[in-house]
Amino acid sequence: MAASEFPRDRDLDYPATKHPPPQEFSGRPHVHSEESLRRLINRLARIEGHIRGIKTMVNESRPCPDILIQIAAVRGALDRVARLILDEHLTQCVARAAQEGNIEVEIEELKAALDRFLL
Repeated sequence: MAASEFPRDRDLDYPATKHPPPQEFSGRPHVHSEESLRRLINRLARIEGHIRGIKTMVNESRPCPDILIQIAAVRGALDRVARLILDEHLTQCVARAAQEGNIEVEIEELKAALDRFLL
């Protein structure tokens, strides 16, 4: 997928319901509800704004401890987004794969993703 096909950062209401799989995975599309995508995109947009705030703090030479506290808040927010994505993957994608009879492939892909995520 070309870079021009991805939504721009300023587009908060993404209409897409499919996301491109990482290259090393099977290439099957993952389909999620519009509501689910909207919630995740909104959370990520808030995180993005928080990161811009941290950048401003650094640019203004704010105290390091204040900046570190804000970085910790962003880490926590990203962890919560990751948990939501994992939960949805387990309840929707893995369940769908089980119904379609290709659960082994889905589990292997999840293991590979978790190996990278948990580094």
